[in-house]
Parts: sequence; structure tokens; C-alpha cells
Amino acid sequence: MSSLVGPDEDTGRGKPPVPENVQDAIRTLIEWAGDDPSREGLIDTPKRVARAWKEYCQGYGEDPAVHLSRVFEEVGGYDEIVLLKDIPFQSHCEHHMAPIIGKAAIAYLPRDHVVGISKLARVLHGYARRLQIQERLTAEVAECIWNHLQPHGVAVVIEASHACMTARGVRTPGVGMVTSRLMGTFLNDQSSRKEVLSLMGYG
Repeated sequence: MSSLVGPDEDTGRGKPPVPENVQDAIRTLIEWAGDDPSREGLIDTPKRVARAWKEYCQGYGEDPAVHLSRVFEEVGGYDEIVLLKDIPFQSHCEHHMAPIIGKAAIAYLPRDHVVGISKLARVLHGYARRLQIQERLTAEVAECIWNHLQPHGVAVVIEASHACMTARGVRTPGVGMVTSRLMGTFLNDQSSRKEVLSLMGYG
């Protein structure tokens, strides 16, 4: 099947070549699913799928913690909750490689410095762009912020829809899964916990 190649999309377009064994694997999957990988509409699909998955999983090539390396200590005496909510993200489940689409709320209670708010989203995306389960994604984001910002508290809540449940198997659309990870004062102090969850919209 390695001879089934279409027009060369790798020439002169700044795109890295896709290894032939990767293309062969995708052709095999197409054939196993019941279609003909040599027909016109599917000729270039192996390259497109391979490049798409390289993009979906680009989080493997980065360390999300690097986004937290620059902090700001001049905060004008601010010592309350910092919250970024409704952060959209997309991931893929490691069990069926099906999309996980959702939103996250990330909060921390700074100790003596803060980080640019866009960096919280970058941490989320760095972990989301890997094969994931939602529970681990939630924990990884929280622990990264906890370890590198060393705040008084961290709270991460993720709400997402899983295509492995909505588009296959039990096929139940409209179902959302919610996971949370609370650390420090948000875990140990009931009033702080209630406040941050309320600000996130889960109170």
C-alpha cells in the first residue's frame, strides 16, 4: 500500500514531510473502516490526518511550566483571588482518541507575585494538547501552578463533553463531565473554598 500516494503536498509549502510508515498506518485504518484509500477524495488524507494529529498533540513538545517562569511582584498590595474562567480548550481522550471539548476555570491566591493571565490558559493548552483523561488534565494544570507559582491556594475546575461517549458507545449527547482539583487554602479553608467556587459559577 506504500505506493498509494497523491500529489506531493510536501514540496515548496513549508510543511514537514510525513513519514511513509505513518501514511501507511492511516491508509490501513481507512481500508479497515471500509473505504478505498486510493480513491480521489482520500489520496491526500493520510498526510492531512498525520499533520492534524501532530498539531493536536503539540503539547508533547513543550513544558507548560515555562509559561509561569516570568512573574510580577509589583501588585499594589493585591492579595485576593486571581481567576480566569470560561477558557475554551480541546483535547483527545487516550482511550478512543476522540475529541474532548470543554472549558476550564483556573484560580490561585497569590503569595507575593502574580503571572500574566494569558499564561494560565497556555498552561491548560500545553497539557490539553496531549492524549488525556479529564481527571489527569485537571490535576496536571493545578499541580503545575501550585509548584511553580507557590501560591496560598490553587483551584481548577474543568467541564467538558467527550465524543467517546456522545458519538459512540452509549451515544448520549448533551452530557458534560465536571472535574476539580483544589489545593492549599482552597482545599483546607471552607470559606475560601466556597468563595472561589462561587466566583467560578459552581457555588
